[in-house]
Parts: sequence; structure tokens; C-alpha cells
Amino acid sequence: MDDKTAILARRIDQAMGREPADLVIKGARYLNVIDGAMVAGDIAVTGDTIVGVQADYHGVREMDGRGKVVVPGFIDTHVHVESTCISPWEFDRVVLERGTTTAICDPHEISNVLGTKGLDYFLAAAANLAMDLRVQLSSCVPASHLETSGAVITAADLAPYKDHPRGIGLAEFMNYPGVLNKEPAVLEKLSTFFGAHIDGHVPMVSGRDLNAYCACGIKNCHESTSLKEAAEKLSKGMQVLIRDGSLCKDVVTQSPLINDLTSPFLALCTDDRNPLDIAEEGHLDHLIRSAIGAGAPMGAVYRAASWSAAQGFGLRDRGLIAPGYRADMVLLDDLADCAVASVIRDGRPVDDESFGGHRPDLSVGRRSIKLDRVEPLIFEVPGIGPSGPVIGLVPDGVITTHLTMDLPFANGLRHPDPENDVLKVVVLNRHGGNRNIGRGFIKGFGFRDAAIASSVGHDAHNVIVVGDNDRDMAVAVNRLIEIEGGFAVVRGGRVIADLPLPIAGLMSDKSAADVVIALQRLRLAAKDIGCPLPEPFLHMAFLPLCVIPHLKITDHGLVDVDKFELIAA
Repeated sequence: MDDKTAILARRIDQAMGREPADLVIKGARYLNVIDGAMVAGDIAVTGDTIVGVQADYHGVREMDGRGKVVVPGFIDTHVHVESTCISPWEFDRVVLERGTTTAICDPHEISNVLGTKGLDYFLAAAANLAMDLRVQLSSCVPASHLETSGAVITAADLAPYKDHPRGIGLAEFMNYPGVLNKEPAVLEKLSTFFGAHIDGHVPMVSGRDLNAYCACGIKNCHESTSLKEAAEKLSKGMQVLIRDGSLCKDVVTQSPLINDLTSPFLALCTDDRNPLDIAEEGHLDHLIRSAIGAGAPMGAVYRAASWSAAQGFGLRDRGLIAPGYRADMVLLDDLADCAVASVIRDGRPVDDESFGGHRPDLSVGRRSIKLDRVEPLIFEVPGIGPSGPVIGLVPDGVITTHLTMDLPFANGLRHPDPENDVLKVVVLNRHGGNRNIGRGFIKGFGFRDAAIASSVGHDAHNVIVVGDNDRDMAVAVNRLIEIEGGFAVVRGGRVIADLPLPIAGLMSDKSAADVVIALQRLRLAAKDIGCPLPEPFLHMAFLPLCVIPHLKITDHGLVDVDKFELIAA
């Protein structure tokens, strides 16, 4: 008898009750996400597969499920692990214990820094985690021609990864102007993955533009900025991934979209969620309770978080509590509150030993900040007069406005106007190869006599700094050079808080608990300098993302996203 036949024989015998199951959850009820019914009866597991429900079973190992509700494991359909600021191994520990048994990650942050070495890093990590981490191939490295990344990944570079067992197709295709304009390199990537899964990224795109984008076989979008926008995408066959991250929080506003008819075509994702928010609020469990709290039908929400998510990504083996499905399950104390009591992954209860065998590689991407120390003079912003463009920050989102404002002007230089909440924003290429510096102004950070800097700047991840004086801005950038990337808050020429992120300038080599403490200090420091934003570093990180409207800044300069061209500062 070969191995597969032996596995099937064991499943049959344990499902029939001829021999004890490997694991039985006794006395629980489970949510059938097919019809929303609550079902009583034991749940029997053989190896990594559910083999019996709605019957009495005995097991070699038995779990007391009395008072619990069992639901399918949660699936995060779009996440950048790097944006949690922790390594894949720490991410695994933090989110699996909250019920996220599968995550679809796009490593385009590290890929923009390291190229295909970033893909290799995540594919290797995914094979050694307790959770099931699937890796999509980063489609836009760089995101556009209007910025300098640390690498360029072509269609030819991606092709060898197409059938990797840990992969799921092409990651979010952000360069939608390139799609609509039929840019040759863009079409080459789309044609290379024609017929395979391709993720979408089209904020504020509608009508014929959206039709053309979808016609290229792009399957979903997590970037809807309104309920109306999400509804149009849904009506045109896109799976809408409803997001709630540390900055973009769409679940409450888009929860009216969730009902029994639409939920098979919806899913949930976090995109960018830092470990402090995960510790304080939760991961997908937070999204689920938020959607239910906003009035979405309970069964439809759990369906979107599990079975619907699995179907959208071709993971046909999971998402149901039913015989023949993968035994990824979450035991809840309360269904409406999504209160996670324990988690089963691949038929095994998750505990400390689940994470004990991993040997993380924390050396990749070190010394990625290839900048010489800077002097204050480099932050001066030349101009032809007081009037000019200013980026307008929009709280709790990644969209920015394109303002025109008069600023103090002398000796051919425009200056910040902190009295009216206008500060400098500067992006410095940190990858070597050129010394590009983009200079401009930003309204909305609210602080004075200080500066904040980051090496996390989507998607090329150059160094970005915001401040009202050149001295503090220089101190902040130089601190990032010293700590191999990360975040820094400076006041009066002194660093008052920082967080080193030495893994490609994106991730910490410390534990999630250590990162949470550092993020708490950064929040307090930002508040102390007068910044009213709850997540100033996340807002800053999206200022260079020049595929999201309306005015952005890269190392090339200010970008009018609506025209997709550089403009003078």
C-alpha cells in the first residue's frame, strides 16, 4: 500500500469510527458557513484533514469544546509582512494565535530593496512557518518610472517562479496607468501570467478604465475608497478585499456591502497592520468583530473571512468545517465578538511548540541604507516665487490632495510655514546608483520645531523626512543611516525616539514584543512634538506611493498622479 492509499484508508476508518481519530473536538458547536447554521456534534480529524462531523467520535487526543464555537481558520488575502516591521517568524507567532491560519503575502517591499533575493527570502521563510504563508510575485518593482528602487524585476525575472509550490500568481498590479497606456513592460508581465491569478490595485478607477483593467484578467482589489467604488468593482466581477490596516480602515464603511448574496465574492485583508495595533485590537479577528458590530450578517462575515477568501485564491482545500477539508479551525468563546480561545492548524493545536523549530535568518538585507551623512543645506527647496504645490494629508487614508499655497519666500528659496501647518518633506534615494533628492511641502502633520524620518516609503522605500527645520531633518536622516534604517523622531537636534529596522531597512531583528514597546515610544514622541496623527509614520510611508492620487513625492520630485508626471516644487 503506497503512502497516499494508506492516508485514505486511515481517513475512512477514522471517519467510520472503526478506530479512534487522531484528534476529536468534543461537545462544541460549529458554524457552517455554507448556510450560517450552528451545528452540534464532534469534529474528528485525521492528520491534517477533517474526516467527521455531526456524529459522536472518540480520539487518541480529545479537546473539550463545551461552550465553544468552532469556525474555519481565517485567511488574510493581502498583507505585506514587512509592513508589520517584524520578521516572518514573528508575524507567524503573532497572527496565528489570533486565528489567521493562512495569509497571502506580497513581498514587494523587500523586493523593491533587494530584487528577487527578497522573493527568495519569503519563499524560504514560508516553508518553515507554523501558519500557511503563500507568496505572490511582486509585479511592480519599481511601482513606476517616477521613482528609484533598489532593484528592477522584469517579466523574465518572474517567470521561473510562476509554478513555485508556495506561490499564488502575480501580486497587486499597481501600475494601472501602465496597463491603460499599454506600456510594453507592463503587458509583458500580464501576458506572462495570462490565465494565472493576478491581484489588482486600482483606487478611484471606474467606468471604461476599470473595464479595461479587469479585461486583462485581474481578479480583485483591496483599494476601494468608498462603498460606491467597491460596489462597482464587485458588479464587474472583481473580488473585493475589504481592508482594515493600521492606516486605511475600510471595514466599517464597506460592511454594508456584506450580505448572504455578496459574501462569496468578498474577503478580508489587513494590507499594512503593525504589531502594536495587532496587540491592542487584533488581526483578522478585529476585522470580523468590527464588521459584525457594524451590522453585517454574522454568517456572511465568517464566510468572507474563510471559504470565500480560499475560493478567490484557488485554495480549494480549506474554509469549511466539513469532511475532506483542511483542519484549520478556530475555537471561539464568543461568535459575535470573535473571541479566540484556541487555534488548530493542520490538525494540531497551536502552542509554543508550534513555533519552536524555526531558525530565522535575520541577516538578509543588512546595511541597505547606502547614504552618506547629510548636511542641513541639502534640504533647501528652490522656487520661483511664494506660490506652489503642497501635498495635503488626508487623515486615516492614503489619498492626498493637491494644494496650491503661498509660503514664505526669500533668496530663491521656499520655506515651511509651521504657523499654517506646512512643513518640508524630502525623499532621498538610499539605494545607491544616484543621489536623487525630491523636495516639497506637506500640510497636515501639525508639529513644530522637530522632524521625523523613515526608511519605509512605499514602494521604493527610499528615506523620507518631514520637518520644519533643516538641522533636525539632517539629524533624523543621519540617525537612520546609523541604525541601518527604521524610524526616528528628533527635537532640538536630539533623537528622542527611534526604532531600528536593519532587515532591508524594513523589519526589526527583535521580537514582536520589543517592537511594540518601541512603537509605543515613537507614538508618545510624535505626540510630544505636537503631531495629532495617531499613525504619522504610516502616513509618511505612503507619501511616495505615486500610483495613488493625487499629489505624491519620490526621489525624482513631486508627482502629479492624475497626470502621472513630475511637476516643479
